[in-house]
Amino acid sequence: MGEPEAGSEFGNGAAAAAGPMADTQYILPNDIGVSSLDCREAFRLLSPTERLYAHHLSRAAWYGGLAVLLQTSPEAPYIYALLSRLFRAQDPDQLRQHALAEGLTEEEYQAFLVYAAGVYSNMGNYKSFGDTKFVPNLPKEKLEQVILGSEAAQQHPEEVRGLWQTCGELMYSLEPRLRHLGLGKEGITTYFSGNCTMEDAKLAQDFLDSQNLSAYNTRLFKEVNGEGKPHYEVRLASVLGSEPSLDSEMTSKLKSYEFRGSPFQVTRGDYAPILQKVVEQLEKAKVYAANSHQGQMLAQYIESFTQGSIEAHKRGSRFWIQDKGPIVESYIGFIESYRDPFGSRGEFEGFVAVVNKAMSAKFERLVASAEQLLKELPWPPAFEKDKFLTPDFTSLDVLTFAGSGIPAGINIPNYDDLRQTEGFKNVSLGNVLAVAYATQREKLTFLEEDDKDLYILWKGPSFDVQVGLHELLGHGSGKLFVQDEKGAFNFDQETVINPETGEQIQSWYRSGETWDSKFSTIASSYEECRAESVGLYLCLHPEVLEIFGFEGADAEDVIYVNWLNMVRAGLLALEFYTPEASNWRQAHMQARFVILRVLLEAGEGLVTITPTTGSDGRPDARVRLDRSKIRSVGKPALERFLRRLQVLKSTGDVAAGRALYEGYAAVTDAPPECFLTLRDTVLLRKESRKLIVQPNTRLEDSDVQLLEYEASAAGLIRSFSERFPEDGPELEEILTQLATADARFWKGPSEAPSGQA
Repeated sequence: MGEPEAGSEFGNGAAAAAGPMADTQYILPNDIGVSSLDCREAFRLLSPTERLYAHHLSRAAWYGGLAVLLQTSPEAPYIYALLSRLFRAQDPDQLRQHALAEGLTEEEYQAFLVYAAGVYSNMGNYKSFGDTKFVPNLPKEKLEQVILGSEAAQQHPEEVRGLWQTCGELMYSLEPRLRHLGLGKEGITTYFSGNCTMEDAKLAQDFLDSQNLSAYNTRLFKEVNGEGKPHYEVRLASVLGSEPSLDSEMTSKLKSYEFRGSPFQVTRGDYAPILQKVVEQLEKAKVYAANSHQGQMLAQYIESFTQGSIEAHKRGSRFWIQDKGPIVESYIGFIESYRDPFGSRGEFEGFVAVVNKAMSAKFERLVASAEQLLKELPWPPAFEKDKFLTPDFTSLDVLTFAGSGIPAGINIPNYDDLRQTEGFKNVSLGNVLAVAYATQREKLTFLEEDDKDLYILWKGPSFDVQVGLHELLGHGSGKLFVQDEKGAFNFDQETVINPETGEQIQSWYRSGETWDSKFSTIASSYEECRAESVGLYLCLHPEVLEIFGFEGADAEDVIYVNWLNMVRAGLLALEFYTPEASNWRQAHMQARFVILRVLLEAGEGLVTITPTTGSDGRPDARVRLDRSKIRSVGKPALERFLRRLQVLKSTGDVAAGRALYEGYAAVTDAPPECFLTLRDTVLLRKESRKLIVQPNTRLEDSDVQLLEYEASAAGLIRSFSERFPEDGPELEEILTQLATADARFWKGPSEAPSGQA
């Protein structure tokens, strides 16, 4: 589970810079923040063998990350291919001369560079944080002039014109269904064919559960025959397709099924040529593995990507969990399900990072205290795992993070069965925290003036504490009550009492059911809310703050800023709510809004939100937290809420879990807060998330070089232009061929499917 930061800075620069082109919600402003990931020192300390291992894993991650384009929108692969062709033929400075000669202003050309950098950063034309579409902030005719007059178009006129004709309209379109990722009438997604509804997603999940197949590496395609009868294809991601292969655990699954009156066909071969390149690099990395755990882990990942087997990926993850304290840490596969509108398909991601020993020592001390701290959590011992499996918890400096975005911390694997019985690992991404969340005072919205300096001083340290607690004791805590396929229970039905009802346990998970499959659309956000709440709750514990080196007045300031950051984030979260569809587009932000609601409900003046008028004469607001009431009012409220969250999760009580969570997550204009009105204020003063430039590694003879780039949109574009020196054109061809092969599933993008969305 990835952890983005709670209060990404929102200022008012975007609205002013946007100009008349588009609603500022759907553009990236010219003055967007861009930072470079610094891992020079971490890389310098690696041995030649470790560098080779890191290099080939990085290559595997970057190749696999291209699959995200095919998991996002129908046009994303074409946009990527078009941009890659443009900037391979002319770097941003050369293209600038041509653009200005074509009549673009400096601002318009910068807007194009920011758009291109945004597509590369998000691996598509929808924001990875919030799932909102972004469009170029310059007139379409001017962009067309630049593209069709470019060096790339001179060299390959038909190809470049063809790409532009395929994606130009969709690149700019903001018709309602295309503004956000979603299912049915709610939005666009390529995890499902365009005619799928939430009902289809539920039916497919039930089918997958019945066959003990995971949804993580699948997509769902529906075709309707002449009589209106649907036929479903569940397609697994793999190198191998329909060709006969040596019998594996997957071959018996690849066939036709009848399920509840609907035909299902399980196939494989999704993203095959991309995964082929991933596998080739993993084979090369295996040669440089530091130990047998790493070697066996990579062998299982190779098997997983070759055959389409999540079971093989689980086996690889077991070896990964056992590989304690490696110098070079990595993980790769179909991991996080945040962007599947149904919540169970994983987006491809891969990361490679180097351990930061000093910060890791603090996390190790937290791990050593974990068993004692778990006892402080507000649920009975029977609701906690039978044995706390001591995890690895390290602070890492990221060398490569391929996918749609970079989190601040991660707790993986996401497989419930492994987490409950084998354990997990936690990582905090130190060099991401250092650049992504640096705060400028003038961009700090919604805080009182006398809170701002304290907030800036303690935000970084308090967030280190929150990430540590969130990942280790949030995601790492709590038991699921399960009845296995033989009918045996992992809890005592006679003696375990539900603390909310005073009765015996009435519900649990059956064989094949998982947290994601059962709680589906709310699973990610509910779990993030539980982990965030654990962080707020346990940061009040003096021992936790001592581990991180804070005592006395400093410790009190860390607590205050951590809680203040959370309630401010709950307000900022309103940017990620869509009133028209009454839905949330970002799991973590929804979670933070829910926590804000819980703390407001606690009353007694703990938290207040006051509408004001800013110095610019426009609507503004102030968030206040009464620090004298955090322990007396805030802690008991959080305690009650956390217990309910855990009990409903443990017992798999979906109906009560939904009622609780969706009740708090509802956004209305009811007084006193009037959240829908506040949302307009938040949008008025929002600031876009920073873009992050990552380095490349290059193999020269047997020596691995680190190539770094400047922190600008042009630098980010250069990093991608130099990412695939050997096979850039081939990759563009692969992406457009894969997109074209399935294009019929999204024809007529504005036609929403009939039936309930």
